[in-house]
Amino acid sequence: MSIALVGIGKIARDQHLPAIADSDRFALAATVSGSGGIDGVENHADIAALLHARPDIPAVSLCMPPVPRFVAARAAIAAGRHVMLEKPPGASVTEVFRLERLARAAGVSLFATWHSRMAAGVAPARAWLAGKRITRLRIDWKEDVRKWHPGQDWIWQPGGLGVFDPGINALSILTELCPGALHVAEAELTFPANRDTPIAARLTFTDGAGLDATADFDWRQEGGEIWQIEIETDIGALKLTEGGARLFIDGAEQPTAGCGEYPALYRHFATLLAEGRPDVDTAPQLHVADAFLLGRRVTGAPFHD
Repeated sequence: MSIALVGIGKIARDQHLPAIADSDRFALAATVSGSGGIDGVENHADIAALLHARPDIPAVSLCMPPVPRFVAARAAIAAGRHVMLEKPPGASVTEVFRLERLARAAGVSLFATWHSRMAAGVAPARAWLAGKRITRLRIDWKEDVRKWHPGQDWIWQPGGLGVFDPGINALSILTELCPGALHVAEAELTFPANRDTPIAARLTFTDGAGLDATADFDWRQEGGEIWQIEIETDIGALKLTEGGARLFIDGAEQPTAGCGEYPALYRHFATLLAEGRPDVDTAPQLHVADAFLLGRRVTGAPFHD
């Protein structure tokens, strides 16, 4: 199936393009980029031009920053195209709900992706947790923003999410492992004095029954990334590291298998198209929204890229 990639930035080049190139279900037919596309691939200046010129392309994958994504997704849905959304699926929860309703009414598939859920250790971790009582949960998600988002001003602007851009990856795993079990009870958000989104966040979750559950997100990490989730239960402990790629049960590493996060996303998108259904889960984004609603704001040192 032909697919168009909209927004040719770092995530598109690092993840989407290789995944599509290796896919046996999709072929890249066109791109949309105002700053230049991909050598040998037809490029359009905006999504309106693409939709007009290429009615034969049934699916689009939107990789631009979250704030402009709603307009592009709405236009694609109105043109009868299936839509895949890079995470987070929108700049607000409300607009994602609107897109889902529009997609259902138009009879097209809408896929709100959460790539970290496709990490090799996540599915076996969920299977191991089934039937166990969680007693403690700890998330540490820390990285160097200068390494992973160099010169990307949009992340510091309203709607850019700041440290929640990577932090929502952890929350996507959390809501996969513990669907509907927790909500944010307290939050502390550290904003650089010269920025509009947080550089660090500390969250406390509750299950209403005294569970000890916290998350610590930080973009000021030096000396290597920390992307891990630790869960203690009534009959053992689980640890996911490297963003969910590695799984440990009671200290012993478990065998895992997978095709890679983004190849798995495109496989799932193909399945959705074949079955004619959407997949739109806003649970990770709801945690972020609650953190902003409940969060105590702390002003930190100015950040300069």
